[in-house]
Amino acid sequence: MGAFLDTPNTEKCNEHGTGNGLRYGVASMQGWRMEMEDAHRAIPCLDGGLSDWSYFAVFDGHAGALVSAHSAEHLLECIMQTQEFKAEDVIKGIHSGFLRLDDEMRDLPAMSAGMDKSGSTAVCAFISPKNIYIANCGDSRAVLCRSGTPVFSTRDHKPVLPAEKERIQNAGGSVMIQRVNGSLAVSRALGDYEYKNLKDRGPCEQLVSPEPEIFMLDRDDEHDEFLVLACDGIWDVMNNEDLCTFIRSRLQITDDLETVTNLVVDTCLYKGSRDNMSIVLVTFPAAPKPNPEALKQEADLEMAIARRIKEIVAQEEDKSEFDYLKMLELLRGGERFPYLPPGGGLYAKQSFIEKMFREMCPSKAHSVSVGYIPLT
Repeated sequence: MGAFLDTPNTEKCNEHGTGNGLRYGVASMQGWRMEMEDAHRAIPCLDGGLSDWSYFAVFDGHAGALVSAHSAEHLLECIMQTQEFKAEDVIKGIHSGFLRLDDEMRDLPAMSAGMDKSGSTAVCAFISPKNIYIANCGDSRAVLCRSGTPVFSTRDHKPVLPAEKERIQNAGGSVMIQRVNGSLAVSRALGDYEYKNLKDRGPCEQLVSPEPEIFMLDRDDEHDEFLVLACDGIWDVMNNEDLCTFIRSRLQITDDLETVTNLVVDTCLYKGSRDNMSIVLVTFPAAPKPNPEALKQEADLEMAIARRIKEIVAQEEDKSEFDYLKMLELLRGGERFPYLPPGGGLYAKQSFIEKMFREMCPSKAHSVSVGYIPLT
């Protein structure tokens, strides 16, 4: 779980679609981790008489990918099959569905045999014509941006939270180095059955709980811009405000949501994220649209960066110690560039910087292979 690759795997899994007046884009990337343990699901129009409802979810696995993959495949069905959900009690249906899935996964052969000890966080959203229902279990996070501001965010379930710590201690455990029994970094998760073996306690009273925290928000068609669901590989290096301002700025450059989500994961990689990264971006009709002013500012920014790289290469290229990292150091330590993407800064333009360096300094192009080291 703590092992890393020598160089990050930057191949991306992308998806996009439309439905019910919504548009969505998905990007996931393995990054520095030895394995890809994230999973996701995006269904813009549900079946079973709920064609005007949509469902989106992100699952961040740990100690293996079995629980995250199984949850991505089956959580929605577990929720929709509950009597509460069928009776239109959505909140109780989501709650029961999480607990039902967690109980059923115990019987998976690899789990029951003790061969697989994986677990997964989960964050999901049901979007109906009037409401947004969001459920979170663990430290993946959902954020709603309305009128340019993150007006809602789920709470990360960490062992140091007072209520989480109290439950862990009541179950006979401890919180050391901010982890459950000094090992697990989240206090709620699906799977992780080695932390759920107390026979005298219910499923939500174990060391690790599968209980989701559930929220219902009223939709605001005039002001709702977008909803983000993402794993902690994103949130480790971007806070809610940074990510919302960054996404807003990119939506003014392109309406391709796969491109926007790819820019998010790349920027987080350059900012230093060492984890798997997954993001689902759902835009509402009031989301920002590409506009001429933003496009011109982006073009001006790229011209300024290219001009500065050209100056650096002209001054430094013949020096034996000059390479891509040295160029990055000089670029970052020099002039302030206009119109840098808010929340992303120069990191958001690193792929462009790499491209320019390769073109302007082909004799040093081989040094770009280490360019994933953060700029600072």
